[in-house]
Amino acid sequence: MLSQKTRYTIRAFQHLADHWGKGQVQLADIADAQNIPPKFLTVILSEMAREGLLISQRGRDGGYQLALPPVDISYGDLVRLTRGSLALVPCASRNAHEHCKNCLPEAECRMRSLMLKVRDDTAAVLDRITLADPIRMEPLFDEKEEAVL
Repeated sequence: MLSQKTRYTIRAFQHLADHWGKGQVQLADIADAQNIPPKFLTVILSEMAREGLLISQRGRDGGYQLALPPVDISYGDLVRLTRGSLALVPCASRNAHEHCKNCLPEAECRMRSLMLKVRDDTAAVLDRITLADPIRMEPLFDEKEEAVL
């Protein structure tokens, strides 16, 4: 599962992408529209500004805006910056590889092979979709469907 920080980051960036080219967006506007606690959002946006993805301006007319066009920011970028890895297990991480504790040797572990495929397929999807791409809204699950999942 994605962390709350990652989910807030994605929603904040989607909001900023929706306002691309319209100037600075105030933190309070993002927080209200996306239902994100302002203090948490301040931390997130500060980190993303340090990473070079946002431009921040202080003052009464200040706010935040994307430093790059939405087409140049992928969802994979945002997940990696906030989560560190797309892998579900440490041994399947391409950039932050660690040996799993209490596991088989990696050369013998079929779960590692499966998780590498999951990681690679997830990366392919998240790296292909950018903030400029429209995201089609999916219908809600009804209670019967949700219970099966």
